[in-house]
Formats: sequence, structure tokens, C-alpha cells
Amino acid sequence: MNFNEYPDRDFLYLKLADIITGQLAEVIRREGDATFCVPGGTTPAQVFDILSGVDLDWPKVAVVLNDERWVDETSERSNTRLLRDRLLRGRAREARLIPLHAPTAEPEEAIPALEDGLRPHLPISVLLLGMGTDMHTASLFPGADRLAEALAHGAPLLMPMRAPGQEEPRVTLTAPVLRAAIRIHVLITGAEKRAAIERAATLPPEEAPIRIVLDQAEVHWAE
Repeated sequence: MNFNEYPDRDFLYLKLADIITGQLAEVIRREGDATFCVPGGTTPAQVFDILSGVDLDWPKVAVVLNDERWVDETSERSNTRLLRDRLLRGRAREARLIPLHAPTAEPEEAIPALEDGLRPHLPISVLLLGMGTDMHTASLFPGADRLAEALAHGAPLLMPMRAPGQEEPRVTLTAPVLRAAIRIHVLITGAEKRAAIERAATLPPEEAPIRIVLDQAEVHWAE
């Protein structure tokens, strides 16, 4: 992995937002449109706040989450709600959101339609991932019920995922979709996550799912 260390978090967020803006603009100039894939969580939300105000041809950007909890958008646990509150406002409100949730009781019922909506926007132009201290990324958790299927070369675009300790089912992009992204960034902060990602580089993906992208990713870290 290519590891980028920053003097503080504010500088990290500003620099990463600038890098992402430049890469999306380049893809739009070359291809006519771009797909930006993002995580939920409070750390990337700091980057979203900056991106929401940048001068970019946002109507030509499709935004899709890495994963989503199977909860209504009114829930505080909804990643879609976070996106609307922190990224899809200001100038970025004109971007197109590709949904990863539908009003069904279980994700399995909605996967085919969600895949149909996602497929025209692949491959991902710029992928931003986070990582937990357990070395999960997206909803690819160690010990999850269908992790092996989601890591496999022939995995579908999206899969439902249930994992010990998680409150609700999730839907996640699978390893082949994430690895096929043109540009990949991993955003982490703090000593614990730095130690985790360094350890992940020595482990198989079944134990450290973030491992699937480390040979391609730019890792961005600040204490």
C-alpha cells in the first residue's frame, strides 16, 4: 500500500478532498461523467463537508455508498441520511444518488433492483473507503455470514450481509466491484487504526477484508 501521513486531521481532510475533486474532474473531462463511491461514518463526513462546496460539475457525478444498513432513511443509523446531510448539499446537491436501500423487510428482496440501478455506473471512478479496528471495510466484516461469497472472484455486484455484533442486516458492494475501481483511497485516523491496517497487510482477506484493496490503494492517515 501507498501510505500517506499528514500532520493533523484538518490538513488530511482538506488534502484528500482536493485530491478527490481533481480525480473526479479528470474523469468527467475524459469520460463525460463519473462515479464516486463513499463510506458512512463521522470521519469521512468531515471530507464530505468540504466536498459539498467545491466547484465541480456535480450533475455529472453519480454518488453511491460502499454499503448501507437495512434501516429507513429517517434512522440516525442510515448512511444515506448522512450523505444527504453532509455531502449532497450546497453545490453537491446536484449530484445523483444511486440508492442502496429500498422499502422492503429484508435486503434480499431488493438486491436485483438495486443492482440494476448500480450497474450503469460501474466501474467506480473514485472509491473512498474507511476501515474499522477489526479491519472490515464496507460491510465486509470478519466472521460475517456470507463473507467468503462476497470476496470471491465471481461475486455479484451487491450482497446482503449479517455479522456478529451488528444491529441490523446490511447490503454491501462486493470485493470485485471495490477492486475494479479506477482510483482507491482509504481514510483512517488514530494510532489504533494505523496499527490495524499495518497488520492487515500481513493477513488474508478472510481475516482482514480491507486487504482486498491494499495493493491498489492510497492510504491517508493522521493521528
